[in-house]
Amino acid sequence: MSALHCDWDQTASQLDAVGAASIGRVLTDEECDALRRMYVDTERFRSTIDMARHGYGEGQYRYFAHPLPPLVNDLRAACWPNLLPIARAWALRLRRPSPWPDRFEDWLAQCHEAGQQRPTPLLLRYETGGWNALHRDLYGDLVFPLQIVIGLDEPGVDYTGGEFTLVEQRPRAQSRATALTIPQGHGIVFTTRDRPIRSARGWSTAPMRHGVSTVHSGVRHTMGLIFHDAT
Repeated sequence: MSALHCDWDQTASQLDAVGAASIGRVLTDEECDALRRMYVDTERFRSTIDMARHGYGEGQYRYFAHPLPPLVNDLRAACWPNLLPIARAWALRLRRPSPWPDRFEDWLAQCHEAGQQRPTPLLLRYETGGWNALHRDLYGDLVFPLQIVIGLDEPGVDYTGGEFTLVEQRPRAQSRATALTIPQGHGIVFTTRDRPIRSARGWSTAPMRHGVSTVHSGVRHTMGLIFHDAT
C-alpha cells in the first residue's frame, strides 16, 4: 500500500464543492495487479452480482468475504482517521447524529451489534459496453457518509470510457453531473448519499448518486471501499 500523502484539507474543500475528490495514489501497480487477479478466485468472495440481471447496468461485482485481504483491511483503517473529521463536520452542519468513534474497529463493532455483519468492500469488473446505473451504497441503518473507489487498470491503455460519474440533485434547480477518470492505483473519495450545501436558511442536503459511464473498449476493474457493513 502506498503512503497516504493526500492533502486532506484540500480534499475536504473539494468534497464540499462537488461531493468528490481525488486522494492520489494509494496502491502500487503490483497491488493493483494482485487485486485484479483475485477477481477469479471466487472463494475470496461472499457473493457475486450480475448487474444486468438486476437492472443495475451491465457488468459484475463481487463482495469480499471474511477474512478480508490484509491490503483491504489496512487501507480502510488508514483512511478512517482522515475521513472521520470530514464526516463529523458534515453531520454538525446538517444537525445529524455522528455515531462514528475514533477507532474504525469500534465502528465495525457497532455495525455488527446492529445486525450489519456482512463485509462491503468489493471488486467491480466491466467489459466493453459495461456501465453502472446511478445508485447509493447504504446497506442498513448505520451509514458512513463517505466511501472510496480505486482504479485498478490504466485508462486509455486497458480501457476507454468508463468514467466515474456523480449526479447531484440540487434544490429548486436542475441536476448537476460530475465525471472523473481514475488513474491506476489512485482513489476517489465521494459522498455515499448526500452532502451539505449552503442555503438561505443555513445548510440543506443535496442528494447524490454515483455510477459508471459506458466502457467503450477493453476491461475496467475497480475496488470499492465502503466503511459500513451490510445487513
